[in-house]
Amino acid sequence: MSALKIEKGSPSHSAYNLRPTFSDVQERHTLAVIVENEPGVLARVVGLFSGRGYNIESLTVAEVDHTGHLSRITIVTTGTPQVIAQIHSQLGRIVSVRKVHDLTVEGKAVERELALFKVTGKDDDRVEALRLADVFRANVVDSTLESFVFEITGTPEKIDAFADLMRPIGLVEMARTGVAALSRGSK
Repeated sequence: MSALKIEKGSPSHSAYNLRPTFSDVQERHTLAVIVENEPGVLARVVGLFSGRGYNIESLTVAEVDHTGHLSRITIVTTGTPQVIAQIHSQLGRIVSVRKVHDLTVEGKAVERELALFKVTGKDDDRVEALRLADVFRANVVDSTLESFVFEITGTPEKIDAFADLMRPIGLVEMARTGVAALSRGSK
């Protein structure tokens, strides 16, 4: 009988688990959840996330079928593939949930967000803010002698880039709607 010698500092992997593990890989997923429009449904959905320590990066809710009393909850979250699968499964078990779509898995999706930015500044800063707004196709929805309020729509990355450029000019306040998303194509 021979003994297996493990040197100090060498990894101790089982011979039965030779595949590398990817459980630490964090993925961003956009989930579209169709629910019955009734009191407490949003609280149950959000409670599922908070009760298990899952993070919600973005959350939007709106009624999408007035006669059928259905709402759509769009949730952007991150987690390992196992966590995302668990979230999907647990959402499907909530009584008021009709359908759960993982738009990230189902194919390409169109994601858009609306944001409002209040930017203060004078002279050259005002000119620079207007120039950048033009580049990003942001609209001026309010203007005073000391400030602008810009409205911009686009991907979350575009919104983040606009915010990064406006901070040194004089960004004082920002409001974002969260992601609205639809899968591409005819389905």
